[in-house]
Amino acid sequence: VLHGAMMILMNQADAGVTCPMSMTYACVPALQADPEIAAKWVPRVQAASYDPRFIPADQKTGVTIGMAMTEKQGGSDVRANTTRAVPDGQGAYILTGHKWFCSAPMSDAFLTLAYTDEGLTCFLVPRWKPDGTRNGIHVMRLKDKMGDKSNASSEIEYHGAWAERLGEAGRGVRTIIDMVQHTRYDCILGSTGGIRAALVQALWHTSQRRAFQKALIDQPAMRAVLADLVIESEAATAIALRVGASLDRAATDEQEAAFMRLATPLAKYWVCKRQPGFVYEALECHGGAGYVEEGPMPRLYRQSPLNAIWEGSGNVIALDVLRALSREPDSLEAVQAELKKPLGRHHAYDAHVGRLADYLTPGNLHEGTARGFARDAALALQGAALHEMAPDFVFEAFCAQRLSSDRNGLLYGDVSPDVDQARLIERAIPAV
Repeated sequence: VLHGAMMILMNQADAGVTCPMSMTYACVPALQADPEIAAKWVPRVQAASYDPRFIPADQKTGVTIGMAMTEKQGGSDVRANTTRAVPDGQGAYILTGHKWFCSAPMSDAFLTLAYTDEGLTCFLVPRWKPDGTRNGIHVMRLKDKMGDKSNASSEIEYHGAWAERLGEAGRGVRTIIDMVQHTRYDCILGSTGGIRAALVQALWHTSQRRAFQKALIDQPAMRAVLADLVIESEAATAIALRVGASLDRAATDEQEAAFMRLATPLAKYWVCKRQPGFVYEALECHGGAGYVEEGPMPRLYRQSPLNAIWEGSGNVIALDVLRALSREPDSLEAVQAELKKPLGRHHAYDAHVGRLADYLTPGNLHEGTARGFARDAALALQGAALHEMAPDFVFEAFCAQRLSSDRNGLLYGDVSPDVDQARLIERAIPAV
């Protein structure tokens, strides 16, 4: 939860630099698959120091860890990878192949997937070999991305790169799965921070800009839009921190661990998908001023699609939800237990949870309906999280605006009369 709060704040300053921070934070479970490697690398990862020098990791005061997983021909289908790893006869491996996305090539080491004779395996590839010479990692180009300019994503090739195996041979996906849970959590946090950053800009601009003898924020049509945006930001924050709480408790609480396994992809799917439309609406609150590069909104807008793509785009996440439901029924039970807590507090919430159960009727939940289930389950979890964390008027506004059967949610600003717009805006507006 503390990590989540800090990441939400950091993403409001600059989202790009949080990419290597996120991977470095999330790599620890994968490193711990090998006690000897963990003993060397985890203290370096946990050091409260950033050391940008291009020198071997054992000479640095702190390190960052990147990922190099996907390839041109496979993308999210990592089992289509072609990178090969062969033993060097001394306990390590030599890697040859390419990686389409190496998200932070300035990192001191990279978690990567390559095939051995036993199957797809996870490896740690350092920038420098143990003898102090540079490793065979060739940066072919930096990606000219739409946004996220402050992080130098790259395309790389391994030309006889020295690597250490992490975890069992042939079990590479299993080795990195805990890391993926944490990086998906950071996707939720990144979008939550981006949503909050855009909301703050809209609230501040409309409170200062006057038109037709009133501040924009006092115009009824604008107030409705802003209140609706506040509801979205509140809901994103609540579900993000609820997922963080489950990650905190997972090691000692089986139900929280089960909850985390399903709630993480659900929240990642929905919060990250909501960010681009949200940022656009906040941009429109500025009028033409929001469309010029001198202001903050174009950067926030270009950044906004990233988290819905990174660590699994919408279809990949929805299919992962299906797999979690089929392979780990206890995860569904844990989510259902969470959804029961607010029952009886709002009629729209109760009705929405009831409709959610229709998906679970035999034959109703499949690849064609997975996205709808992910959306509706995430909305229900947002309601439950707000009930736990937020004042009653926020929970009630969310239920009226997002869960009522007579609200389609297609347009921000089409606000239910049950929404307390003034209190929502007062709660959210930045104090200077």
